[in-house]
Order: sequence, then C-alpha cells, then structure tokens
Amino acid sequence: MSSLPSSVDVAIIGAGAAGLGAANALKNSGLSVIVLEARDRLGGRAHTIMASPDVTFDVGCGWLHSADENSFVKIAEQLGFEINRSLPPWAERAHGKAFPQEDRDDFMRALNAFYDRAEEAAKEAERSGRDSAASLYLEPGNRWNPMIDAISTYVNGCELDQVSILDMDAYEDTDINWRVRRGYGALVAAYGAGCPVALNCAVALIDHSDKRVRIETSRGTLTADNVIVTVPTNLIADEAIRFHPPLPAKVGAARGLPLGLADKVTLALDEPEALPKEGNLRGATMRTGMGTYHLRPFGQPCIEGFFGGRFAQSLEDAGDGALAAQSIDEIVSFLGNDFRRKLKPLAESRWAHDPFARGSYSHALPGHAGDRAVLAAPVDERLFFAGEATSPEFFTTAHGARDSGERAASEVLASQTKR
Repeated sequence: MSSLPSSVDVAIIGAGAAGLGAANALKNSGLSVIVLEARDRLGGRAHTIMASPDVTFDVGCGWLHSADENSFVKIAEQLGFEINRSLPPWAERAHGKAFPQEDRDDFMRALNAFYDRAEEAAKEAERSGRDSAASLYLEPGNRWNPMIDAISTYVNGCELDQVSILDMDAYEDTDINWRVRRGYGALVAAYGAGCPVALNCAVALIDHSDKRVRIETSRGTLTADNVIVTVPTNLIADEAIRFHPPLPAKVGAARGLPLGLADKVTLALDEPEALPKEGNLRGATMRTGMGTYHLRPFGQPCIEGFFGGRFAQSLEDAGDGALAAQSIDEIVSFLGNDFRRKLKPLAESRWAHDPFARGSYSHALPGHAGDRAVLAAPVDERLFFAGEATSPEFFTTAHGARDSGERAASEVLASQTKR
C-alpha cells in the first residue's frame, strides 16, 4: 500500500476497473499518480474469494461479456489467467423438469418478441426524442411477462419499469461470454498490482475552488492538478463524496443512473456428481421474484444462485443468510427434499449494503439515457469522470469501466498539452 503524498499531478478516486484502467494508462506519462481507494483491497465491484478450499467465487462480476470485444481478454492472456471459452449455461444447459423444453421454447419466443418490440420502440424514441419505460413494450396479458421482467433484473439490476428504452437499446452485446478460471475479481486485482494505490482511504470532499484541487480523505488531505472520479453513481447521487463548489449537473446525472441490484450466493454441494457440470437450473415460476442457478461452475462442488432487482433488495434487507436460505428452498422445490441435506451456505454478496458500492451496476431511468454523456463530461479540464455508468455502450460491465478509465486518462493528457 502506498503512503499518501501531499501533492500529485493526478489523483484517481476508486481502485475498481475504471480507476485501475486510468492508472495503467498514465504509467509512462511522466505524471505522478495516486489511486485513492476506500476499501482495503483492489477491484471495487470485482471481487474473487475462496468460498471454501475447493470453490472459487466471484462475489461481483464473473463473465467476460462481449468477450470478442472485451479488453480484459487480452489483459488476462498477458497476465497468464486461463480463460474458459465454453458456452454460458443459461440457455442451452437447462437441467431437470422444473422448466420443461416446451415451456422454455415458448418463453424464448415471448422474450425475443419483446426485444423486437423494444428495438422498434427505441428507433421511434430516437426519431421523436421521447424516451419511455421498457415495461411499456411487454405484450399485455402474456403469461411470460413476469419472467421477462426477471431477466431484466439479472441484466439491468432492476425491473423494466425502471429502464429507459433508449438506454437498453444502446447497450452492445455480442452474445459471446467467457470466464476467468481464477476469477474475474482476481484478474482485475492483478491488473492493478503495479499501480500506486492508497488503501483504506475514503474521499469525503473534492474542493476545486482553487487552482489546485484539494481532496479530503480519511487518511489526510492532498492536492492534485487533475482528479479522475470513478466511484459508483450512488455515491455521487447520495453526495457521500461532496464537491465544492457543488456540481449539480453531475449529481443529477448520477441520480438518473442509479445502481440496480444483482446479488450472488454460492452453496456447497455434497455428492456433486448427482448434478451435471455447468448446468443451469431455473423454474417456470411465473413470477419476477425468482433465482436462477448455475450448477457446478468449472466443475466445482457448488451451486451459484443469482438474484436481481426488488427481490434481491428484499432478501438483502432480510439480513445475512437470506439469499442462501431462499436459494436452498427454491432448489429443493425443483429437485426434491433430498437435496436440502446436500446444500450448505458458503458465501453471498450484499452489494446494496456495501457502503462503497450501494448497488451493483447502473441503469438509466426512463428519460435519462443522455445522463451517461453528462456524467462522463470533464469539468474545467481538471475534474474527469469514469466508471461503467459513463460507458456509452458497455455500461454495467467491468471492461466498460476499464475502457472508460483509459478514456479519462487520455482526457487528462490532452488537458496537459493545453497548459
């Protein structure tokens, strides 16, 4: 851990993928740099733990989405991290009779029809300039609407009534999803290993009223010529980090881009050979409040559960262990009572209760798709902004965050040439 200097050329706030992307991009610039991180670790919302001696668990992001365009793929190869390129389990690898093939086919038809309507609605919104909620394009009375909404809670961290149709359409997904065997969080931390980082250093105030920016932190005060802010939108929206003079446009944009919630749990599985490796388990529950389960990821003796939106929030609010209890009850309802004795809680995330995240990843509220550009815009060529919420097309992802940090670093360097 670096000591806290009294003065630097560039201070980067947050050692998640965006902050580390900025720090790496500035390595050979000749500028002095420090990354200020409130946590006691690198990675932010990317975090890998050993949930047990034989279970690696990504508490945060776990998939290299749009892997053929994902900048972390090349980084993984450079750092010697093994990439698993096998297909994701969520569509083709359904297990059991909880969601029969005929129902799955019917559901996929309904889901694809919804996406087609949403795409047309986004085109019309572009023409008219009138954004709207994605929920308006559900087919009235369709029996699969609750499950389509459940998919949104996994993808967006929220239900469709909170999702801008323009923002949903702006997201780019190549449908190629790979994984990092040692964990995505471990990869992000390794990527930042050579960066100068001050841990346990929470920023409270960014005072840009003078020529140099003054930053008040839990470890003291420092000044910088330039500051790159990479913290999650909820911290800006809640003014957990304050700006002086205030930046109402940034706070407003952050409030239009709140973090949704996606939580994960991992359960130890006794007698793992009873279930297939890399299977997917989900029921045709006809409700939005439901989990989806990844059986034996990487062949490990565990089941990962995934929850999103208001249901995830209610489980978090119920306290530690509620996600695991819900997962076990739901899995037993699918596979039979005999499985209860085979399952044991190992670890779970509670991102809404994490004081330095306050959620999982951003979505634009209806009418607020333009807020990503507002949040990303520099202020006075001294304050710069990065993070997944500022990415125009890869928001919600670690690589979108990393790339935005690189973009902010290039803006800092461009500002230097004007001085």
